[in-house]
Amino acid sequence: MPDAKQPLPPIVSNEEWGKALNQLLIKEKEATRARDALSAERRRLPMVKVKNDYLFQGEEGSVSFLDLFGGRRQLIVYHFMFAPDWKAGCDGCSWLADAMTHPAHLHARDTSLVMVSRAPYEKLAQYKKRMGWSMPWYSSFESDFNYDFGVTTAEGERHGASVFLRDGNDVYRTYFTGARGVEYLGSLWTYLDLTPYGRQETWEDSPEGWPQTKPYVWNRRHDEYDL
Repeated sequence: MPDAKQPLPPIVSNEEWGKALNQLLIKEKEATRARDALSAERRRLPMVKVKNDYLFQGEEGSVSFLDLFGGRRQLIVYHFMFAPDWKAGCDGCSWLADAMTHPAHLHARDTSLVMVSRAPYEKLAQYKKRMGWSMPWYSSFESDFNYDFGVTTAEGERHGASVFLRDGNDVYRTYFTGARGVEYLGSLWTYLDLTPYGRQETWEDSPEGWPQTKPYVWNRRHDEYDL
């Protein structure tokens, strides 16, 4: 049950609420059009050829970079933070993986989605089983893939998403985003953004007294919450 002392949004009539909602929806439509314009610009980005081939370890054994496409033209790689010496995958990356869509919808548009991490495949397989995931996940432990694409650096592991386009046997990198850019892929954040209290993190512009904590300290792997 919610705390009775917890602040609430103003209570108004149905007519007042509808008017306020319609005013917000106008701004949301503007934001949608702005996002559409960004997507159009993204589709017009130049691309760079991937000159090296890489070997990965997956459920089916050793596979090539081309194999990750699964015969499709487009490939989205989520760079999941899981270093070789870690006991578990990144909790934030796990959040995003929990929200990944059924692959059939992407396959219908000639697109494959896989995750790649530097930890040995045996660790990935164990963690994948623990989390109950079904998406393809590959280890780049025996290659320079993570280093070449800037997601393993001297400072450690980075998360992000890379997009690739295949033309025959030639592969090109068309896009990359990291940091909060990957929130676009994780619908859990989008769901929370719809609620009155939002993500309940201190960086958000919320009314005085709204429940908030520091970011990155409250979220857990889905089997670690005390609920």
